[in-house]
This record gives sequence, structure tokens and C-alpha cells, in this order.
Amino acid sequence: MITSISIENFALIEKLSIQFSNGFSTITGETGAGKSILLGALGLVLGKRAELSSLKNKDEKCLVEATFTIKEYNLSSFFTQNDLDYEDETIIRREILPSGKSRAFINDTPVNLQELAELGAFLVDIHSQNQTQELSENTQQFLIIDAVASNSDLLLHYKSVLKEFKDSNASIHDKKLLLSGVLKEQDFNSFLLEELNQAKLENVDQVELELEYEKLNNVEFIKEQLQKINLISNDEQIGVLQSLKEIKASFHKITVFSKNFESLFERLNSVLIEFDDIDKEIGAEMESLVSDPEQLEIINQKLQLLYSLLKKHQVTSVTELVSIQNELEDKVFSVTHLENEISVLEAKTLELELQLKEIASQLRKKRLETIPLLIQNIENILIQLGMPNARFKIELHPTNSFSSNGSDEIEFLFSANKGSDFGLLKKVASGGELSRIMLAVKSILAQYSKLPTILFDEIDTGVSGEIADKMGEIMKQMSQTMQVISITHLPQIASKGKEHFKVYKTEQKHHTVTQISKLDQTERLTEIAQMLSGSVVTESAFNNAKELLK
Repeated sequence: MITSISIENFALIEKLSIQFSNGFSTITGETGAGKSILLGALGLVLGKRAELSSLKNKDEKCLVEATFTIKEYNLSSFFTQNDLDYEDETIIRREILPSGKSRAFINDTPVNLQELAELGAFLVDIHSQNQTQELSENTQQFLIIDAVASNSDLLLHYKSVLKEFKDSNASIHDKKLLLSGVLKEQDFNSFLLEELNQAKLENVDQVELELEYEKLNNVEFIKEQLQKINLISNDEQIGVLQSLKEIKASFHKITVFSKNFESLFERLNSVLIEFDDIDKEIGAEMESLVSDPEQLEIINQKLQLLYSLLKKHQVTSVTELVSIQNELEDKVFSVTHLENEISVLEAKTLELELQLKEIASQLRKKRLETIPLLIQNIENILIQLGMPNARFKIELHPTNSFSSNGSDEIEFLFSANKGSDFGLLKKVASGGELSRIMLAVKSILAQYSKLPTILFDEIDTGVSGEIADKMGEIMKQMSQTMQVISITHLPQIASKGKEHFKVYKTEQKHHTVTQISKLDQTERLTEIAQMLSGSVVTESAFNNAKELLK
């Protein structure tokens, strides 16, 4: 429950602090006094978006801080999941800076608005006048019936499976689109891949092929040059080898006369050995060199194929061709792979669909069991609220689709008067009737909900007199199991509160300020008397106020 709220520099509020107790609290004040400002400030600490226009003084920051007692509401898991410090007395703070930047803190730890809103949903239910209209919407109607049917765990399971089902369907759709695109290119990709496979690129060395081709293509010229070299080297009269041998012999005769001659002799001997080896290799090359037109043609065909592939794929090397070959293999393989993936996903989706149908069937069964009890409780409370002939009918219609609430469509039908036909709630119920129906529903939900606090914002719109008194009694009964705060303009409801706050405006220098104060018994008597008779309080109004406060 909320134990206190402090507000600084927000709208018409300069600075104020309110302490709340458990039970039933009422807040009154003239129209325009600033009751909606309190709701706005509370909304900030519950995760609503902030606006720079909320600042009263644009040069100073706005601060809203609220303290909640949460010991009895099993919220420690939320703090653990969000890496927050848990405190039985949890403080939520919201700041709006003059720059427009907003900051939020839970127990002094910075948080984002999503985390703040998630925690706020566990702490306070703010029932605004707009929410009364939401009673006619299917989402709200499912929330009501599922709360009474204790379907929360089943719904969580259903929504988890539904998300998985939708994700699986989305994956199938995406993969089928991908497969469609791949299939359009399949024949062409297969042709290109087969062409590259036939080239056996893994065994191709382009440089080596080109060298071998040039060698075979110039056999006669090479042979002519090698023969010339061999002749120059081995001529008996002027051959290089013979000349080197003669030089060596001459040096050998003079090596004894100089170390330098000896060194030159050794170097010359090395040259002779090396040249002799070269001569032998030239001979071997001459013997192995033969004209092979058939091999020349084979190499030429390989090179022409390679050049054709390089040109077709607009690359310059065999390595790049191999990379393209691998990509094509992936694309061709991906057809089979995608088809297998789609098949697995479709089997999984079918299984999930069966699970959804089973869970939806369980939800429907529990809802059907709950509807008679819910109708009876609503009608009993409406009798107290001056609608003795009101009748409800809740119809569930099974569908073949899966929504966030199951496979049912729901209709809340209502008849206010004896003998009148049932009609859709949103079409046949007046504003005052909707207010009373909503209070009846909230009263029932309070028995099933573990929500710490509910705040009613003028739920009494459109009612008065004895009905207002009954509404106050129902709120008072609700406050036995939860904290109830009611912003009201009716004295019958204001008098039922355990404590009573008044919102009012004051003029200070050149500006207007909204303030709030907790009324003592005498002030409360005066406030309720004024609500009964206006600014001029009559003795009759005082007496009526005393009776109400009893």
C-alpha cells in the first residue's frame, strides 16, 4: 500500500506531502482545485510519461516521491529479476529536469520507465472515469472473468505457447519466402555449379598450366637454343669446358708461388664443377624435350575453359572461382536444407497448435464454470446499488483463431429493467449504470486480487443519495482487504473514509497554488456540510453531516 507521497514543483503544486493509512481514505475538493494533479503526480511514479509542461517553475526540477509498504505482496522476485534492492518500505522517485529529461529511481537505483510501469502495475490500480467505459471492451471483460476463474497461471502458459506458435509461423513464412527466391535461381545456379565442378578447380594451377603450354608450344625453338649452348660448352677446340680445364691446369702450376694464386685456383675449380653440372642438366633437358601435340591441345583446352570461367564470373584468379563455387554449393544445398527446416517447423507448429487448443479448452471450461457465480455476485451488489431488476448475461463463443485471451469471443449483455431485452453492455447501459456496474466488478475482483491499493477517481459520477451511500459502504468493505482511496464529490462517500483529505487552491502573491490537507473531525464536519449545502452552511446541513459521520 502507499504510505506517503511528496510532490515538488508539479503543475500548481509548489511543495506538499501526504501520509496515507491503510483502509479507506477519501479526497474531496471543488472542481478545478487540483485533484487531477494528484493523479498526474501519482501516475509519474507509476511509470507514466513526463512532460516539461508539468513543471510549475521551468527553472527548477520537478520531484515526485512515493513510499509503498510491500512486505505482504510477494514482490521480491520482481526486484531479483530486475537486479534491484528489495525493501519492505520501497521508495519510488521520479524527477523531471528543466531540460525536459526525466529520471526514475526505485530504492535509489536508476530504472527505465518500463521497469517502473511493471512494478506500478503490482502496486496501484487507478480507476479513472475513462476506465468505466473500458468495462464494455472485450479485453477488460476477459480480465474480469479470468480473475474470478483464477486463470492467471493458465493464461501465462497459454500466452507463452502462443508466442512460440506465432514465432514459429513467422519463421515458416520467412523461410518459404527465402525458398521461393532460391528456387527461382535454382536451375541457373545448378548449371553454373556443374560447370565449375567439371573444371576440377581444386587441381588447377593456372601459372603452372600456362608455363607448360608455353614450353610445349615452343619445343623446336627451345631445342635449337639448348643444342647451341651444348655445342659452345663441349667443342673440343674452343668449348667452354675445355677452356676452363686449360685455365685450371695453368693455375695449378703456379699455386705454390702465392696464396692468392691458390685461392683463385680453388674458385676456378668451383666454377668448373658448377658449369659441368649445368652442362649435364642441359643434356638431360635436351633428351626429355619432345614435341607432344596431343598434350599441347589438352593443356590449351584446360586454359581456354579456365579463361572462359574467369571472364564469365568476372574474376581474375582460380581462388576467386573456388570461392564462387563454394557459394553456389551453399545455394544449391540451401534448397534441401530450407525444405527440411520448413518441414521441422511445420511439425513443431502443429504440435503447438494442439497445445493451444487444449489450453484454450481448459480456459473456456473454467470460464463457463465461473460465469454463473460472477453474474450472481454482480446482480446482488447491483441490488444494493438501487438496480433490483438489473440482469446480466455473459456469453462465450468459441472460434477457430487464437487471440491473446484464448479462442473465445465474449459478450457482456445487460438489461436494466424488468421485461426489457438484453443488449450489449456498451450500448444499453447509461453512464450512472456503468459506474455502479464497475464498482460492483471492482468489489468482486478485490476478493481475488492481491493488489495493495485501488484509487477511484469519481466513480460516483451520475449517482447520488442513497445509492451514493451504498457505494461508499461497498468501498469501505473493500478496504478491509486492501487500501482504497476515493476522489469523490459526494458527501455520502466522503463520510465513509477512515481519513479525509481536502484539495484546495490558494492565492500567493501573483500565482495560484494547489494544496492538500488532512481534515480533523471538526474540519471534516464542515467540509461535508459544505458539500451538502454549498458555501453557506445551514444548521440542517451540519446535522446531516453529523449523521453521515456516525
